[in-house]
Amino acid sequence: MANQQSSLVTTLRSAFVVIVIILAGISGFLIFKLVLGNGSHFKLGDNHNEPIDFLGRMYTGGPIVPILIATAIVMLTVSIERIISIILATGRGNMSSFVSKIKGHLESGNVAAAKAECNRQKGSVGNVVLAGLIKYENMENEPTLNRDQKVLAIQKELEEATSLELPGLERNLVILSTIASVAVLLGLFGTVLGMIRAFGALATQGAPDAAALANGISEALFNTALGIGTSTLAIIFYNTFTTIIDRITYNIDESGFIISQTFASRNK
Repeated sequence: MANQQSSLVTTLRSAFVVIVIILAGISGFLIFKLVLGNGSHFKLGDNHNEPIDFLGRMYTGGPIVPILIATAIVMLTVSIERIISIILATGRGNMSSFVSKIKGHLESGNVAAAKAECNRQKGSVGNVVLAGLIKYENMENEPTLNRDQKVLAIQKELEEATSLELPGLERNLVILSTIASVAVLLGLFGTVLGMIRAFGALATQGAPDAAALANGISEALFNTALGIGTSTLAIIFYNTFTTIIDRITYNIDESGFIISQTFASRNK
C-alpha cells in the first residue's frame, strides 16, 4: 500500500509540469482572444480597429503574446509551488536554532529530546536529522562493529536521507532557469516579427501605412517588454530559491557533522 501511494505521488509530481504547461497554453490563448481582444478595447467595438487602451494595444502585439502570457503563467505557477514546498521543507522553526538545540541535546546525551525536537521541527532538516538520530541510537547498542564502523554507518544513513530530501527541494527549478532564457528569446522573436511588419508598412508606395507601422512597432515593443519582464521574474525566483536551498543543505550538513562527531567523541 505504501509503495502504491509513493508511486502515485511520483506520477503526480511528474505530470505536474505537463499539466501546468497545457493549462497555461489554453489560458494564454483565452486571455489573448477573450480579454485582450475584446471589442471594448478598440474603436467601434472591433479588434481590427485602432486600440483605445492598454489591453487593446497589448493585443496588437501579435501571435507571440499568448505564448509569452502562457510562459509567464507557467513561471508564476511553478514559483508558487516552489514557495510552498520550500516553506514546508524549512520546517516550523528557525533552522539555525534547531541545529543548536540538537547539538545541546546530544552533548548532554539526551537523544530522546533531540528526536522530539526533530518531530517538532519537521521539514527536510528535521527528517534527515531524525534518520541520523535513529541510526545513532542503533549504533550505540551495536556490539559487532567498532567505533569507526559505527560512525561510518551513521554518516551513510545521513547521506542516504539527504539524497532523498534534496531532489524534492530542487524539483522544477530547471523550469524556471529555462524560462529565464526562453522568455527573452520569445520576446526577441516577437520583436523581429513586429519590426518586419513595421518596415513592410514603410516599404509601400506613396505615403506609408501609418496604422500598419504603428501596429508593427507596438508588436515589437510589447513582445520585448513581456519577454524581459517574464525572464527577470524567473531569474529572481530561481536565485532566491537556490539560495534558500543552499542554506537548508548547509544546515543538513552541519547537523550531520554534529551527530557523527558527537557519537565519535562519546564512544572512544
